[in-house]
Amino acid sequence: MNKLIYLDNGATSFPKPKEVYDFMHEFYQKHGVNPGRSGFDAAIETEEVVHETRKLLTDFFNGTDPNRLTFSYNASDTLNMIIQGMTSKGDHVITTNLEHNSVLRPLYHKMHDGEIEVTYIPFDNKGYIDPDDIKKAFKSNTSLVIINHGSNIIGTVQPIAQVGKYCNEAGIPFAVDASQTAGIIDIDIEAMNIDVVVFTGHKCLMGPTGIGGSYIKEGVNIKGTRFGGTGVKSAYPFHLEEFPYRMECGTLNIVGVAGLNAGVKWILKEGINNIHEREILLWDRLRKGIQNIEGVITYCANDIENQNAVLSCNIDGWEAGDVGTILDVDYNIASRTGLQCAPKVHVQLGTDKIHGTVRLSLGAFTTEEHVDAAIDAISEIAEIKR
Repeated sequence: MNKLIYLDNGATSFPKPKEVYDFMHEFYQKHGVNPGRSGFDAAIETEEVVHETRKLLTDFFNGTDPNRLTFSYNASDTLNMIIQGMTSKGDHVITTNLEHNSVLRPLYHKMHDGEIEVTYIPFDNKGYIDPDDIKKAFKSNTSLVIINHGSNIIGTVQPIAQVGKYCNEAGIPFAVDASQTAGIIDIDIEAMNIDVVVFTGHKCLMGPTGIGGSYIKEGVNIKGTRFGGTGVKSAYPFHLEEFPYRMECGTLNIVGVAGLNAGVKWILKEGINNIHEREILLWDRLRKGIQNIEGVITYCANDIENQNAVLSCNIDGWEAGDVGTILDVDYNIASRTGLQCAPKVHVQLGTDKIHGTVRLSLGAFTTEEHVDAAIDAISEIAEIKR
């Protein structure tokens, strides 16, 4: 069998850098114990890696206090805690049609239960949110603006700095879902006026699955929604209010933290802008290649500015799912088809009526040969229907 051509990095980056695999293996063999719960050497050394990772990511987002860098299972897990912890009955929340279900579903549950009101801001014909539309949606009871930084369907990177400026001026907390951008696009929470940035480890940060988290600025009002063991102040009957414990309970995924540690260090070594520039040039090669194929429709912006290496398309006469199957079986190309957990994007595009799109998402280890193979495969599939 030919080697897999992996174009599903929007779901999970693969492969990871060798440094990530090696460090996780070495770390878990030597330090597979609870961090900081005990005074023996292995526990202390494990806690040192956990704290170092908090500091790496705090610096990565230009935060100030590593204790406010909190870990969870993934971005969806953290977004649930953020939405539950930053909204109360009677509140108004502003989000967008670009969101993943990790934002849409927690909001919908609270809206369905009659607790909150939600305004959804549409994107323009190029795939971008107008910050002025968000500003116009502000109400006296708006308690949270939460948007994704980069779309997992059309790859557009949103103008979060301007949104953050408007939120800051109005005194409204601003949370950013950086699942698709943390590790590939610079995020400066101070310059962009972000109050909460949420990340996942298994995408652009080059870590494993099962690890994610957030950085929460000092002064942000968020209540804890999980309670349990912290390893400190065990006689105290309530869960601790101080960070990072407010957002964490139980034993951390320490091998996941280790992988994240190695992933961030790899990104810093390679240079985040260098990685992104290489990916986006390959994306542009892919975009131009498949846009020249008769019968192929693309859903993306037509330039490389404010864009991630994610491209959705359809082939006239084909179901997206069937195209994905052919790419897999006949060409050994991994893609993602359907609604990709972001239904409102597809409703606005009209692709919900045709069962979504074929998504091709490039990564740090995608090559020109991979891109050209995908172009050739899509050309051959389109030719069948002509």
